[in-house]
Amino acid sequence: MQVIFLKDVKGKGNKGEVKDVPEGYARNYLFKHNLAKEATKGNLRQLEGQQKKKEEAEQEELEQAKNLKAVMEELTVELTAKSGDSGRLFGSVTSKQIADELKKTHDIKVDKRKIELDDPIRNLGFSNVPIKIHPDVTATIRVHVKEK
Repeated sequence: MQVIFLKDVKGKGNKGEVKDVPEGYARNYLFKHNLAKEATKGNLRQLEGQQKKKEEAEQEELEQAKNLKAVMEELTVELTAKSGDSGRLFGSVTSKQIADELKKTHDIKVDKRKIELDDPIRNLGFSNVPIKIHPDVTATIRVHVKEK
């Protein structure tokens, strides 16, 4: 019997998949626990429509990420910090500080975990910082650290 999985079932199938399973297993377990439904023509058409909507939403999300990347590439985030004589900071500039400054000055909300700082910034001057906006889109912003 062919079924459409509504949820992930370990060892059998993932959500949205159409697979053949034994009829007893489908009727006695999958259907009773709302893990799957029978793969009729109507249900298959409905699944196809859902997948098309999902693809369109993902495409729109990618376009928004590309637009945000274009805006972010033009930005310079300015931060102030205490430093010593040689231009070395007493602390460091972290991804949280960069995210807070982006939100405060440019009204762009970015999760601090999306900012890919290999090491915290410890020197005065300009630094290029990559930000992962989308799994396929990474923007690079300039961070200018000035002395307090």
